[in-house]
Amino acid sequence: MTLIDDASLTGIERRSAIDAVRMRIGVAIRLGLLKPGERLPDKEEVALGLSVSPMTARRALASLADDGVVVRLRGRGGGTFVAEDPPAEVLRGLTMPASEFSQIHRLIDRRMLFETSVGHFAALNASEEQLWELEALTARMAATSGWAEYHQADAAFHELVGQASGLGAAVEEYQHSLDELYAFFVPYPIEQLHVANRDHAALTEAFHAKDAVAAAAVSRKHVETLHRTMVVGLLTE
Repeated sequence: MTLIDDASLTGIERRSAIDAVRMRIGVAIRLGLLKPGERLPDKEEVALGLSVSPMTARRALASLADDGVVVRLRGRGGGTFVAEDPPAEVLRGLTMPASEFSQIHRLIDRRMLFETSVGHFAALNASEEQLWELEALTARMAATSGWAEYHQADAAFHELVGQASGLGAAVEEYQHSLDELYAFFVPYPIEQLHVANRDHAALTEAFHAKDAVAAAAVSRKHVETLHRTMVVGLLTE
């Protein structure tokens, strides 16, 4: 079964930042990654979790509320919640066209090339201070209770791995490959993210052992999994 609608928006380059956030949250709801009645983080956390500005997050959430996809409640215990019965027609429009899928797979493969190289050299060059900071970020991810907070720690972890590699100007290109994929990430249940965090722990262990071969292998596995677990894999199941 596929959830792809060819009549959807024409690509990430033409999609506005607000529409991109609407799409990412809508896809997560449509796939059941966000459940009916589930409380979303506040707009500042949504912004950090989806790597957008607070204004973009606020406008996207307001638009989704206008469409009945989410519900806003005031007072104690209030916030923004996934609607119990979001309009199916609206959700069908909040997805990506098939033409975008090949682009995402290429971005994943591009990141994989960077990730394996960065992991290899970080195992050789990471300082003790960087190693302990990576351990702290891994522990922080393990303790998170929501996708927005997890994403912030995950982004910081990979940025630090890039710095630890000592690859100079290539680190900027690596970070760019991360940012390109972050534009497609959707909210995931925290249980799934905690499973992914095991790779971070294994990678840090390889760094401590200065095992460049193991670090490259873990890095490759960590990114290769995105072909199945990222939105392109989930939408075509």
